[in-house]
Amino acid sequence: MARRIDVTGAGGVRLAAWEFAEPPRTGHRAGGTETGRLFVPAQAEPAGLPVPSASPGPDGRPGTNRPNGPVAPSAPVAGPAAASPESPTGVLLLHGLMGRASHWAQTARWLSGRYRAVALDQRGHGQSEKPPRSAYTRDAYVEDAEAAVEQLGLGPALVIGHAMGALTAWQLAAKRPDLVRGVIICDMRASALGAASQRQWEDWFRTWPLPFASLADVRQWFGEDDPWADRPNPARGEFYAEIMHECADGWRPVFEPEQMLTSRETWVYDAHWEELTQVRCPALVVRGLDGELGRAEAQEMVRVLPRGEYAEVVDAGHLVHYDQPEAWRSAIAPFVEAVLTR
Repeated sequence: MARRIDVTGAGGVRLAAWEFAEPPRTGHRAGGTETGRLFVPAQAEPAGLPVPSASPGPDGRPGTNRPNGPVAPSAPVAGPAAASPESPTGVLLLHGLMGRASHWAQTARWLSGRYRAVALDQRGHGQSEKPPRSAYTRDAYVEDAEAAVEQLGLGPALVIGHAMGALTAWQLAAKRPDLVRGVIICDMRASALGAASQRQWEDWFRTWPLPFASLADVRQWFGEDDPWADRPNPARGEFYAEIMHECADGWRPVFEPEQMLTSRETWVYDAHWEELTQVRCPALVVRGLDGELGRAEAQEMVRVLPRGEYAEVVDAGHLVHYDQPEAWRSAIAPFVEAVLTR
């Protein structure tokens, strides 16, 4: 099931945060062990943390056409809630540009066996508020993450970010070291990408054949037909199916492409190496071998980070945690264990 918690972000923007948990399961199955939480195949557990027995899949999205189990009522948070010594250690998960909290559902369920894992729909994404164009600044995104950690009582938290969410994670760690005990940076470059990159994105959005007639068409186009795709990738199709909702004329993204471009232009022209030097907590840089972050740049990021570590996932592209979820968990498990149990 998924439980929504309301957070008030920068400028009063309403943000949706999500906790994910598997429905209760009972009974025994051959080849596995029965736990009090859920059935865990004995052979599927990477070092350090338990692995859920099932992936949420494309139909397990909160707030879309087919929710994965019951969605608990929204729980508004009135103000900062300090974590007690008995509270589970906090983890905040931040999706990338165009993403949503449910992209982290499988990782969050895995982490929730031992920690309190919360995924945030960032402003303009998922079920969070979509304010005017001027509201999509880097400072606003970082302040939103800061508000989530404070209002949900997660700090000091491990912050896990993918792409743009990873940039937010290390900027938050640099700004508020008291709130962040560790960061995982998944496939995000520190170098400036430049004007040509922004123009490519503008052109790419114009190629989307909107509206899609069905989710099957979404999966087909992004997984097979998209000219931006280097090779067929069903996981990519599933990823984009997660960001669509049904409208009167068909299936469209839950965000406004114009706002995504605005969000991107606030960081694409700048390099972010200086902010990496200010991250004093442990930091793990993770890249897919076929992703957007090259090995040389990733290793330079590790060198620049005062307490940087490196991991890579084979047979994975930019969507590392979607392409190879088990390998992704295995890659980050030792770091998670070390940071959250020290």
